[in-house]
Amino acid sequence: MIERVRSKFNAEFSHEKYAHFLEDIEKDFGYRPTFRIAETPFFIPKSLEHQLIEASQHLIEFIQRPDFKQLTQRALNLTTQVPNEDSHTQFLAIDFGICEEAGVLVPKLIEVQGFASIFNFQLHLFQKLQATYPFLTEWSPYLSGLDEKGYLQKLKQVVLNGHQPEEVVLLDIQPEKQNTKIDFYYCHQDLGIPICCVTDISKEGKQLYYINQRGEKINIKRIYNRVIFDELESRKDLKLNFSFTDVLEVEWAGHPNWYSRISKFILPYLKGPYFIESTLLSEVKSIPKDLENYVLKPLFSFSGSGVVFNLSPRDIELVREKDLFILQKKVNYLPLIQSPDGKVKVEVRILALWPEQDDQPTLVGNLVRLSRGEMIGVKFNQDKDWVGGSIGLFQRP
Repeated sequence: MIERVRSKFNAEFSHEKYAHFLEDIEKDFGYRPTFRIAETPFFIPKSLEHQLIEASQHLIEFIQRPDFKQLTQRALNLTTQVPNEDSHTQFLAIDFGICEEAGVLVPKLIEVQGFASIFNFQLHLFQKLQATYPFLTEWSPYLSGLDEKGYLQKLKQVVLNGHQPEEVVLLDIQPEKQNTKIDFYYCHQDLGIPICCVTDISKEGKQLYYINQRGEKINIKRIYNRVIFDELESRKDLKLNFSFTDVLEVEWAGHPNWYSRISKFILPYLKGPYFIESTLLSEVKSIPKDLENYVLKPLFSFSGSGVVFNLSPRDIELVREKDLFILQKKVNYLPLIQSPDGKVKVEVRILALWPEQDDQPTLVGNLVRLSRGEMIGVKFNQDKDWVGGSIGLFQRP
Protein backbone atom coordinates (compact mmCIF):
# COMPACT_ATOMS: atom_id res chain seq x y z
CA MET A 1 0.00 0.00 0.00
CA ILE A 2 2.50 2.64 1.17
CA GLU A 3 5.71 0.92 0.16
CA ARG A 4 8.09 3.20 2.06
CA VAL A 5 6.54 2.77 5.48
CA ARG A 6 5.65 -0.91 4.91
CA SER A 7 9.26 -1.69 4.05
CA LYS A 8 10.48 0.23 7.10
CA PHE A 9 8.10 -1.56 9.45
CA ASN A 10 8.90 -5.01 8.05
CA ALA A 11 12.64 -4.29 8.28
CA GLU A 12 12.28 -3.28 11.94
CA PHE A 13 9.95 -6.16 12.85
CA SER A 14 11.26 -9.15 14.76
CA HIS A 15 9.63 -11.96 16.72
CA GLU A 16 11.39 -10.63 19.81
CA LYS A 17 9.80 -7.18 19.35
CA TYR A 18 6.40 -8.76 18.82
CA ALA A 19 6.77 -10.82 22.00
CA HIS A 20 7.81 -7.70 23.93
CA PHE A 21 4.81 -5.80 22.50
CA LEU A 22 2.42 -8.51 23.76
CA GLU A 23 4.16 -8.58 27.15
CA ASP A 24 3.73 -4.81 27.38
CA ILE A 25 -0.04 -5.28 27.01
CA GLU A 26 -0.12 -8.20 29.42
CA LYS A 27 1.70 -6.42 32.25
CA ASP A 28 -0.96 -3.69 32.59
CA PHE A 29 -3.44 -6.08 34.23
CA GLY A 30 -1.58 -9.39 34.40
CA TYR A 31 -3.73 -10.58 31.54
CA ARG A 32 -3.16 -11.28 27.85
CA PRO A 33 -6.18 -10.99 25.51
CA THR A 34 -7.65 -14.30 24.37
CA PHE A 35 -8.07 -12.97 20.82
CA ARG A 36 -5.04 -12.83 18.57
CA ILE A 37 -3.33 -9.44 18.21
CA ALA A 38 -1.70 -8.97 14.81
CA GLU A 39 1.98 -8.25 14.32
CA THR A 40 1.41 -5.09 12.30
CA PRO A 41 -0.83 -2.05 11.96
CA PHE A 42 -2.43 -1.19 8.62
CA PHE A 43 -0.95 1.94 7.03
CA ILE A 44 -3.87 3.65 5.29
CA PRO A 45 -3.10 5.85 2.26
CA LYS A 46 -4.86 9.20 1.86
CA SER A 47 -7.03 8.01 -1.01
CA LEU A 48 -8.42 5.11 1.04
CA GLU A 49 -8.83 7.36 4.09
CA HIS A 50 -11.01 9.71 2.03
CA GLN A 51 -13.08 6.77 0.73
CA LEU A 52 -13.63 5.38 4.24
CA ILE A 53 -14.77 8.78 5.49
CA GLU A 54 -17.04 9.35 2.48
CA ALA A 55 -18.61 5.89 2.79
CA SER A 56 -19.18 6.39 6.53
CA GLN A 57 -20.84 9.75 5.90
CA HIS A 58 -23.17 8.20 3.32
CA LEU A 59 -24.22 5.64 5.93
CA ILE A 60 -24.69 8.34 8.58
CA GLU A 61 -26.90 10.33 6.21
CA PHE A 62 -29.15 7.26 5.91
CA ILE A 63 -29.29 6.80 9.70
CA GLN A 64 -30.23 10.48 10.07
CA ARG A 65 -33.27 10.16 7.81
CA PRO A 66 -36.39 11.55 9.55
CA ASP A 67 -38.19 8.25 8.94
CA PHE A 68 -35.33 6.03 10.15
CA LYS A 69 -37.13 4.80 13.26
CA GLN A 70 -40.26 4.04 11.26
CA LEU A 71 -38.17 2.22 8.65
CA THR A 72 -36.41 0.05 11.25
CA GLN A 73 -39.37 -0.68 13.52
CA ARG A 74 -39.72 -4.05 11.81
CA ALA A 75 -36.20 -4.98 12.98
CA LEU A 76 -37.11 -4.00 16.52
CA ASN A 77 -40.29 -6.08 16.39
CA LEU A 78 -38.16 -9.14 15.63
CA THR A 79 -36.16 -8.76 18.85
CA THR A 80 -36.53 -7.66 22.46
CA GLN A 81 -37.72 -4.04 22.83
CA VAL A 82 -36.39 -1.99 25.73
CA PRO A 83 -38.29 1.07 27.06
CA ASN A 84 -36.95 4.65 27.16
CA GLU A 85 -35.22 4.58 23.80
CA ASP A 86 -33.28 7.78 23.09
CA SER A 87 -33.40 9.85 19.91
CA HIS A 88 -30.28 8.35 18.29
CA THR A 89 -27.57 5.79 18.81
CA GLN A 90 -24.46 6.89 20.70
CA PHE A 91 -22.12 4.36 19.09
CA LEU A 92 -21.41 3.25 15.55
CA ALA A 93 -19.11 0.44 14.43
CA ILE A 94 -18.90 0.48 10.62
CA ASP A 95 -17.10 -2.48 9.03
CA PHE A 96 -15.52 -2.16 5.59
CA GLY A 97 -13.80 -4.90 3.65
CA ILE A 98 -10.94 -3.50 1.60
CA CYS A 99 -11.74 -4.90 -1.82
CA GLU A 100 -10.92 -4.72 -5.48
CA GLU A 101 -13.57 -3.81 -8.03
CA ALA A 102 -12.75 -3.49 -11.74
CA GLY A 103 -9.07 -3.28 -10.79
CA VAL A 104 -9.65 -0.40 -8.35
CA LEU A 105 -9.28 -0.45 -4.57
CA VAL A 106 -12.57 0.30 -2.79
CA PRO A 107 -13.97 -0.13 0.76
CA LYS A 108 -17.21 -2.13 0.84
CA LEU A 109 -19.58 -1.98 3.79
CA ILE A 110 -19.78 -5.48 5.26
CA GLU A 111 -21.96 -4.64 8.24
CA VAL A 112 -22.75 -1.90 10.75
CA GLN A 113 -23.67 -1.96 14.43
CA GLY A 114 -25.31 0.62 16.65
CA PHE A 115 -23.32 -0.78 19.52
CA ALA A 116 -20.14 -0.06 21.46
CA SER A 117 -16.82 -1.52 20.35
CA ILE A 118 -13.38 -1.74 21.97
CA PHE A 119 -12.84 2.02 22.17
CA ASN A 120 -10.49 1.98 25.17
CA PHE A 121 -8.32 -0.93 24.07
CA GLN A 122 -7.62 0.69 20.71
CA LEU A 123 -6.26 3.80 22.43
CA HIS A 124 -3.81 1.71 24.46
CA LEU A 125 -2.97 -0.61 21.56
CA PHE A 126 -1.64 2.38 19.64
CA GLN A 127 0.39 3.50 22.66
CA LYS A 128 2.01 0.04 22.84
CA LEU A 129 2.77 0.07 19.11
CA GLN A 130 4.39 3.50 19.40
CA ALA A 131 6.52 2.32 22.30
CA THR A 132 7.71 -0.65 20.22
CA TYR A 133 8.15 1.31 16.96
CA PRO A 134 8.96 4.97 17.77
CA PHE A 135 8.73 6.08 14.11
CA LEU A 136 4.95 5.58 14.35
CA THR A 137 4.68 9.02 15.99
CA GLU A 138 4.32 10.26 12.38
CA TRP A 139 1.02 8.35 12.20
CA SER A 140 -2.32 8.51 13.99
CA PRO A 141 -5.37 6.22 14.34
CA TYR A 142 -7.69 9.16 15.05
CA LEU A 143 -10.15 10.93 12.76
CA SER A 144 -11.97 14.30 12.69
CA GLY A 145 -8.85 16.17 13.78
CA LEU A 146 -8.77 14.41 17.17
CA ASP A 147 -5.70 13.42 19.12
CA GLU A 148 -5.56 10.99 22.05
CA LYS A 149 -6.84 13.60 24.51
CA GLY A 150 -9.75 14.62 22.26
CA TYR A 151 -10.66 10.98 21.57
CA LEU A 152 -10.81 10.16 25.28
CA GLN A 153 -12.76 13.34 26.03
CA LYS A 154 -15.41 12.42 23.44
CA LEU A 155 -15.62 8.89 24.85
CA LYS A 156 -16.09 10.23 28.39
CA GLN A 157 -18.79 12.56 27.12
CA VAL A 158 -20.74 9.62 25.70
CA VAL A 159 -20.21 7.11 28.50
CA LEU A 160 -20.54 9.40 31.53
CA ASN A 161 -22.88 12.11 30.20
CA GLY A 162 -21.97 14.35 33.15
CA HIS A 163 -22.45 11.70 35.87
CA GLN A 164 -19.84 10.69 38.42
CA PRO A 165 -17.95 7.55 37.35
CA GLU A 166 -19.26 5.57 40.33
CA GLU A 167 -22.84 6.22 39.14
CA VAL A 168 -22.16 4.62 35.73
CA VAL A 169 -21.58 0.89 35.24
CA LEU A 170 -20.13 -1.09 32.36
CA LEU A 171 -22.64 -3.94 32.11
CA ASP A 172 -22.14 -7.34 30.50
CA ILE A 173 -22.80 -11.05 31.04
CA GLN A 174 -20.01 -12.50 33.17
CA PRO A 175 -17.59 -9.81 31.99
CA GLU A 176 -14.61 -11.72 33.37
CA LYS A 177 -15.30 -14.42 30.74
CA GLN A 178 -15.86 -12.15 27.74
CA ASN A 179 -13.37 -12.16 24.87
CA THR A 180 -13.25 -8.35 25.01
CA LYS A 181 -12.58 -8.01 28.73
CA ILE A 182 -9.22 -6.31 28.08
CA ASP A 183 -11.29 -3.36 26.84
CA PHE A 184 -13.31 -3.42 30.07
CA TYR A 185 -10.11 -3.23 32.14
CA TYR A 186 -8.85 -0.24 30.18
CA CYS A 187 -12.28 1.40 30.37
CA HIS A 188 -12.25 1.10 34.17
CA GLN A 189 -8.71 2.53 34.22
CA ASP A 190 -9.47 5.42 31.84
CA LEU A 191 -13.00 6.38 32.94
CA GLY A 192 -13.13 5.08 36.51
CA ILE A 193 -16.43 3.23 36.06
CA PRO A 194 -17.07 -0.18 37.68
CA ILE A 195 -17.50 -3.38 35.68
CA CYS A 196 -20.68 -5.28 36.60
CA CYS A 197 -22.31 -8.56 35.63
CA VAL A 198 -26.04 -8.46 34.90
CA THR A 199 -26.51 -10.75 37.92
CA ASP A 200 -24.83 -8.19 40.23
CA ILE A 201 -27.63 -5.65 39.71
CA SER A 202 -30.55 -5.28 42.13
CA LYS A 203 -33.80 -3.40 41.62
CA GLU A 204 -35.93 -1.33 44.01
CA GLY A 205 -38.98 0.21 42.37
CA LYS A 206 -37.66 1.72 39.14
CA GLN A 207 -34.11 2.16 40.47
CA LEU A 208 -31.12 -0.11 39.86
CA TYR A 209 -28.23 -0.64 42.30
CA TYR A 210 -24.90 -2.40 42.62
CA ILE A 211 -22.56 -2.99 45.58
CA ASN A 212 -19.20 -1.20 45.28
CA GLN A 213 -15.85 -2.45 46.57
CA ARG A 214 -16.48 -0.78 49.93
CA GLY A 215 -19.69 -2.76 50.35
CA GLU A 216 -21.92 0.29 49.74
CA LYS A 217 -25.12 0.13 47.71
CA ILE A 218 -24.84 2.61 44.81
CA ASN A 219 -27.70 3.87 42.68
CA ILE A 220 -26.99 3.39 38.97
CA LYS A 221 -27.70 6.52 36.96
CA ARG A 222 -26.36 5.32 33.60
CA ILE A 223 -25.48 1.97 31.99
CA TYR A 224 -22.63 1.58 29.52
CA ASN A 225 -24.26 -1.36 27.79
CA ARG A 226 -22.12 -4.21 26.44
CA VAL A 227 -24.80 -6.91 26.69
CA ILE A 228 -25.62 -8.81 23.48
CA PHE A 229 -29.23 -10.00 23.65
CA ASP A 230 -28.51 -13.17 21.65
CA GLU A 231 -26.19 -14.27 24.44
CA LEU A 232 -28.52 -13.09 27.20
CA GLU A 233 -31.47 -15.04 25.80
CA SER A 234 -29.37 -18.19 25.44
CA ARG A 235 -28.20 -18.07 29.06
CA LYS A 236 -31.15 -19.66 30.84
CA ASP A 237 -28.90 -20.34 33.84
CA LEU A 238 -28.59 -16.64 34.72
CA LYS A 239 -30.71 -15.32 37.58
CA LEU A 240 -31.39 -11.61 37.01
CA ASN A 241 -33.01 -9.36 39.59
CA PHE A 242 -34.35 -7.03 36.91
CA SER A 243 -35.44 -7.22 33.28
CA PHE A 244 -34.25 -5.10 30.38
CA THR A 245 -37.92 -4.70 29.45
CA ASP A 246 -38.75 -3.07 32.82
CA VAL A 247 -39.52 0.66 32.86
CA LEU A 248 -36.45 1.93 34.71
CA GLU A 249 -35.16 5.30 35.85
CA VAL A 250 -31.76 4.85 34.24
CA GLU A 251 -29.92 6.32 31.24
CA TRP A 252 -28.28 4.19 28.59
CA ALA A 253 -24.90 4.71 26.98
CA GLY A 254 -25.83 2.53 24.07
CA HIS A 255 -29.55 1.85 24.34
CA PRO A 256 -30.15 -1.84 23.47
CA ASN A 257 -32.74 -1.05 20.78
CA TRP A 258 -30.08 0.48 18.54
CA TYR A 259 -28.34 -2.90 18.27
CA SER A 260 -31.42 -4.09 16.35
CA ARG A 261 -32.18 -0.93 14.40
CA ILE A 262 -28.62 -0.33 13.16
CA SER A 263 -27.66 -3.80 12.04
CA LYS A 264 -27.52 -5.94 8.93
CA PHE A 265 -31.25 -5.21 8.68
CA ILE A 266 -30.51 -1.86 6.97
CA LEU A 267 -28.02 -3.21 4.40
CA PRO A 268 -30.66 -3.91 1.71
CA TYR A 269 -31.67 -0.21 1.83
CA LEU A 270 -28.17 1.11 1.14
CA LYS A 271 -27.27 1.85 -2.48
CA GLY A 272 -24.07 3.24 -3.93
CA PRO A 273 -20.46 2.36 -4.75
CA TYR A 274 -19.53 1.47 -1.17
CA PHE A 275 -22.47 -0.85 -0.49
CA ILE A 276 -22.98 -4.53 -1.35
CA GLU A 277 -26.06 -6.10 -2.90
CA SER A 278 -28.01 -7.48 0.08
CA THR A 279 -31.55 -8.85 0.34
CA LEU A 280 -33.67 -9.84 3.31
CA LEU A 281 -34.09 -13.59 2.88
CA SER A 282 -37.88 -13.34 3.24
CA GLU A 283 -37.88 -11.05 0.18
CA VAL A 284 -35.76 -13.26 -2.08
CA LYS A 285 -38.06 -14.17 -5.00
CA SER A 286 -35.93 -17.00 -6.33
CA ILE A 287 -32.68 -18.60 -5.26
CA PRO A 288 -29.79 -17.22 -7.40
CA LYS A 289 -28.29 -19.75 -9.82
CA ASP A 290 -24.78 -18.51 -8.92
CA LEU A 291 -25.27 -19.19 -5.20
CA GLU A 292 -21.52 -19.69 -4.79
CA ASN A 293 -21.22 -15.90 -5.10
CA TYR A 294 -23.41 -15.25 -2.04
CA VAL A 295 -23.20 -15.58 1.72
CA LEU A 296 -26.02 -16.10 4.23
CA LYS A 297 -25.91 -13.97 7.40
CA PRO A 298 -28.10 -13.74 10.51
CA LEU A 299 -29.31 -10.17 11.10
CA PHE A 300 -28.39 -9.84 14.75
CA SER A 301 -25.48 -12.21 15.33
CA PHE A 302 -22.20 -10.92 16.70
CA SER A 303 -18.57 -11.59 15.80
CA GLY A 304 -19.32 -13.62 12.68
CA SER A 305 -21.40 -16.34 14.33
CA GLY A 306 -23.96 -18.11 12.16
CA VAL A 307 -22.56 -16.92 8.82
CA VAL A 308 -22.80 -19.56 6.06
CA PHE A 309 -20.35 -19.62 3.14
CA ASN A 310 -20.36 -22.10 0.24
CA LEU A 311 -24.13 -22.01 0.10
CA SER A 312 -26.44 -24.64 -1.31
CA PRO A 313 -30.18 -24.22 -1.99
CA ARG A 314 -30.73 -26.59 0.92
CA ASP A 315 -29.09 -24.10 3.32
CA ILE A 316 -31.68 -21.49 2.37
CA GLU A 317 -34.60 -23.91 2.47
CA LEU A 318 -33.66 -24.93 6.03
CA VAL A 319 -33.94 -21.38 7.37
CA ARG A 320 -37.28 -21.17 9.15
CA GLU A 321 -37.25 -17.52 10.25
CA LYS A 322 -36.35 -15.91 6.95
CA ASP A 323 -37.00 -12.42 8.34
CA LEU A 324 -33.90 -12.91 10.49
CA PHE A 325 -31.39 -13.49 7.66
CA ILE A 326 -29.96 -11.65 4.68
CA LEU A 327 -28.51 -13.01 1.46
CA GLN A 328 -25.47 -10.92 0.57
CA LYS A 329 -23.27 -10.88 -2.53
CA LYS A 330 -19.70 -11.92 -1.81
CA VAL A 331 -16.97 -9.36 -2.33
CA ASN A 332 -13.36 -9.81 -3.34
CA TYR A 333 -11.12 -8.87 -0.42
CA LEU A 334 -7.82 -7.80 -1.92
CA PRO A 335 -4.76 -9.10 -0.05
CA LEU A 336 -2.91 -5.86 0.68
CA ILE A 337 -0.50 -6.09 3.58
CA GLN A 338 2.88 -7.56 2.74
CA SER A 339 3.90 -10.02 5.44
CA PRO A 340 7.19 -11.96 5.45
CA ASP A 341 5.45 -14.79 3.56
CA GLY A 342 2.62 -13.45 1.45
CA LYS A 343 -0.11 -10.84 1.55
CA VAL A 344 -2.94 -10.45 4.06
CA LYS A 345 -6.58 -9.34 3.72
CA VAL A 346 -7.89 -6.34 5.66
CA GLU A 347 -11.14 -5.18 7.21
CA VAL A 348 -11.40 -1.70 8.75
CA ARG A 349 -13.97 -0.83 11.40
CA ILE A 350 -14.58 2.91 11.61
CA LEU A 351 -15.60 3.91 15.14
CA ALA A 352 -18.00 6.79 15.74
CA LEU A 353 -19.32 8.46 18.91
CA TRP A 354 -22.53 10.47 19.11
CA PRO A 355 -23.07 12.36 22.38
CA GLU A 356 -26.73 13.00 23.11
CA GLN A 357 -26.41 16.76 22.64
CA ASP A 358 -24.52 16.58 19.29
CA ASP A 359 -26.31 17.03 15.98
CA GLN A 360 -24.44 14.18 14.36
CA PRO A 361 -21.89 11.46 15.14
CA THR A 362 -18.15 12.09 15.09
CA LEU A 363 -15.80 9.62 13.40
CA VAL A 364 -13.16 9.13 16.09
CA GLY A 365 -10.98 6.12 15.34
CA ASN A 366 -10.83 2.58 14.06
CA LEU A 367 -9.89 -0.99 14.57
CA VAL A 368 -8.55 -3.38 11.95
CA ARG A 369 -8.82 -7.12 11.47
CA LEU A 370 -6.30 -8.99 9.35
CA SER A 371 -6.96 -12.39 7.82
CA ARG A 372 -5.53 -15.05 5.58
CA GLY A 373 -8.72 -17.12 5.59
CA GLU A 374 -12.30 -16.91 4.36
CA MET A 375 -13.57 -15.40 7.62
CA ILE A 376 -12.13 -12.09 8.80
CA GLY A 377 -12.94 -12.10 12.54
CA VAL A 378 -10.08 -12.52 15.02
CA LYS A 379 -11.40 -15.86 16.28
CA PHE A 380 -11.13 -17.46 12.81
CA ASN A 381 -7.34 -17.12 12.34
CA GLN A 382 -5.89 -18.56 15.52
CA ASP A 383 -3.40 -20.90 13.81
CA LYS A 384 -1.84 -18.26 11.51
CA ASP A 385 0.54 -15.32 11.91
CA TRP A 386 0.27 -11.70 10.75
CA VAL A 387 -3.48 -11.92 11.36
CA GLY A 388 -5.89 -10.84 14.10
CA GLY A 389 -6.91 -7.57 15.70
CA SER A 390 -4.93 -4.43 14.95
CA ILE A 391 -5.35 -0.75 14.16
CA GLY A 392 -5.30 1.43 11.06
CA LEU A 393 -2.93 4.40 10.94
CA PHE A 394 -3.38 7.60 8.96
CA GLN A 395 -0.44 9.80 8.03
CA ARG A 396 -0.42 13.03 10.01
CA PRO A 397 -0.74 16.22 7.92
